[in-house]
Amino acid sequence: MEKLHPWVGGTAIAVCALGAFVGGYLYWRGRGAGTITTHLLSLAQTLLVAQVAIGLLLLADDHRAADQLHYLYGSLSLAAVLTPWFYAPAEGPRRLLWFAATAGLAAALGVRAFMTGPA
Repeated sequence: MEKLHPWVGGTAIAVCALGAFVGGYLYWRGRGAGTITTHLLSLAQTLLVAQVAIGLLLLADDHRAADQLHYLYGSLSLAAVLTPWFYAPAEGPRRLLWFAATAGLAAALGVRAFMTGPA
């Protein structure tokens, strides 16, 4: 588990950043989210849920992060990608913008969590 956590974290950061870029580009071009973009943003959310679950398993096994901020940034990145489910419009291009923007925020928070992880 200790070796899996950084790999899933790096993958989650990359997928969140890619989803934010693709979603932002499609919003800027005035297009809707196609199936690939929808699946990409869903994959970002799934990877962050898996990342937090792995982190909780490590915590239960008494593996602690070097910095306490690691837990805050990891939790906030998950909260960021889940926020559009509560606040985004039901449909339309602004819904895509919500999901893309929060994926970008989650990527930035994930980078910060990665920096505060085990030394």
